Amino acid sequence: MLKDGKLWIAKSGDTRIFMEPRMCNRHGMIAGASGTGKTITLKVMAESFSELGVTVFLADIKGDLAGMCRAGQHSENMEKRIARFDIPDWRYRVFPTRFWDIYGEAGHPVRTTVSEMGPELLARLMDLTDVQTDVLNIVFHIADDQELLLTDIKDLRAMLRYVSENRAEYVAQYGNMSAQSLGGIQRALLVLEDAGGDLFFGEPAIDIFDWMKTDENGRGYINILHSVKLVQNQTLYATFMLFLMSELFERLPEAGDPEKPKIVFFFDEAHLLFNGAPKVLLQKVEQVVKLIRSKGVGIYFISQSPSDIPDAVLAQLSNRVQHALRAYTPAEQKAVRTAAQTFRPNPNFKTEDVITELGVGEALVSFLDAEGRPGVVERAFILPPQSLMGTITEEQRHAVMEKSELGAKYDQQIDRESAYEHFKALHEEEVKQAAEEKEAAKEREAAKQEKTKKTNATKKKTTSKTGKALSKATSSAMNTIGREVGKKIVRGLFGSIKW
Repeated sequence: MLKDGKLWIAKSGDTRIFMEPRMCNRHGMIAGASGTGKTITLKVMAESFSELGVTVFLADIKGDLAGMCRAGQHSENMEKRIARFDIPDWRYRVFPTRFWDIYGEAGHPVRTTVSEMGPELLARLMDLTDVQTDVLNIVFHIADDQELLLTDIKDLRAMLRYVSENRAEYVAQYGNMSAQSLGGIQRALLVLEDAGGDLFFGEPAIDIFDWMKTDENGRGYINILHSVKLVQNQTLYATFMLFLMSELFERLPEAGDPEKPKIVFFFDEAHLLFNGAPKVLLQKVEQVVKLIRSKGVGIYFISQSPSDIPDAVLAQLSNRVQHALRAYTPAEQKAVRTAAQTFRPNPNFKTEDVITELGVGEALVSFLDAEGRPGVVERAFILPPQSLMGTITEEQRHAVMEKSELGAKYDQQIDRESAYEHFKALHEEEVKQAAEEKEAAKEREAAKQEKTKKTNATKKKTTSKTGKALSKATSSAMNTIGREVGKKIVRGLFGSIKW
């Protein structure tokens, strides 16, 4: 809820607790045990950002965030909560919402191309070894240097087959690639395809600028990624969310210190991003979190405990809401102490003790003030959301999707010419050339006196046709990626294409 141009999130006694719009791109964290109110805090923040005119992207892990497209329903419990906050102008509201789903079942399909994701994130998605990851990087280098777009899985499979059959020609320039490593990548590709990769990789690829829009009233759209099914494949979920972060980082221009964020990105089940991630990837995540603030992006991690997040990342999360934690085991007690130490102390209570005493909807809150200083931690109640608490019917979901103009752009998958078609054209030309050479041999046998003349004519004709086929296939691939012929592909921090 907005009050005096600020985001009103909670109330402690008679004190209202606000988030300063200029400080919202300093990132944040919502932590707490299951059932303590993290989802309500997320909803209140998302609604407030939307009202401020800021775009929101969030993952709906449990399917209970879709209610933002419907006005809340009055009840006795809600009446008590509203009275606690003394909100005279309270009203239930609908917020501009768009639904997305990698599987295309509960939202507009979200896709990207293999080339755009890049080898490093793809390697993690496929659970490749270090050696296999190095080989995959070489395959991408070859594709980039030959200006071949890898749109979907069949493109990557065709590229791997081509490199496997011709790897001896590339060893001197790119390095060794064993048949075992290439075979291992191809097997991992089959697993990825079975896990939904055939739906995720393709065109039209998502354009993040389609998310960064406001409605006719100037409110930012809340983009909800339906993730109930997606999160069951934890690696795919974490890698996809990381890819979206990298897209924002690579594509958005520097914004300096804006009055409000361009987009706020909520990363639920944040521990999945860091669990089992290689050290080099974690370092890049830390780097993105540090630098993306200047692009006008706020990232908010949601997890059960601050200990789920590496210290280097945790240090960048300045706006914090800590719901109750349990402390039954020594490990849980240590997590409580760690969480308490992340707050600026309040002389009126001991933070470590309060964390285990908080009720549902109650939290320890500390936001940056207008000067960028961490506020003293306050024990506060989170405001109730104005939109519907809970999920919606399939009819209501589809009604929202049908009103979205983005359905015409993303709902139908397309398959344009790319690497697969390029190699298919080469193969067809080789077959044709072989047939022509066989026919020429018969002609030479029948008319030996014209051997030299007809052989030269056949070679000239074959060379001309081969050149045309290569030119046409390369041109098609270049048109698909939308670049001028001869412009080298540049890859960013995570290996994704840097536009």
